[in-house]
Amino acid sequence: MAATIFAAHAADTDYLVRQAMTTGYQLGSLLTPPAYLAFILARRGRGSFSLNRLLRATWIGGLGGTASAGGIAYARYAYSHEDSVRARRIKTAYDTDRIRRDDHATIGTLLMGVLTPAILWRRANIVNLILGGAGFGSSIGLLTHYARSLSGDPPPAAEVIIPVSAS
Repeated sequence: MAATIFAAHAADTDYLVRQAMTTGYQLGSLLTPPAYLAFILARRGRGSFSLNRLLRATWIGGLGGTASAGGIAYARYAYSHEDSVRARRIKTAYDTDRIRRDDHATIGTLLMGVLTPAILWRRANIVNLILGGAGFGSSIGLLTHYARSLSGDPPPAAEVIIPVSAS
C-alpha cells in the first residue's frame, strides 16, 4: 500500500515538475530578449548589438528558466503531502488556459525553429538560429495566447472534481 502511494506521489511530482519546466521555458524565452536588448543598448551601445548574441541569449534564457522552474517545483512538490500534490496535478491537467497556452507556445516554437534558420541563414550560427528561433516562437505563441484571452476569446473552463482520498 505504501509503495503504491509513493509511486503515485512520484508520478504526480514528475508531471508537475514537467509542467513547471515548460512554463519556465516560456517565461525565460519571453523575458530574456527585452532584458538582453536593454542591457546591451544601455551598457555598450548600438554598435555592439549582434543577432547571433540575441538568439543565443534567448535560448540560454529559456534553458535557465527551465532549470530554475524545475528545481523550484521539485523542491515544492516532492516534500508536500500526497493529497495536495494529487489535487494540484488534477487541477493542472484539466486547466484549459494552461493547455491552450502550451499549445500556442508549441506551435510558435516549431514554426520559428524552422523559419528562423530559413530566413536568417547567414546571419548567425545554426545552433543559435534553431534554438533561438524556437525561443522567439515560444514567446510569440505565449503572447498570442494572452492576446486572444484579452480580446474576449478565453478558453472554456472545465469543471474539475477532485476526489477525496480515504486515508
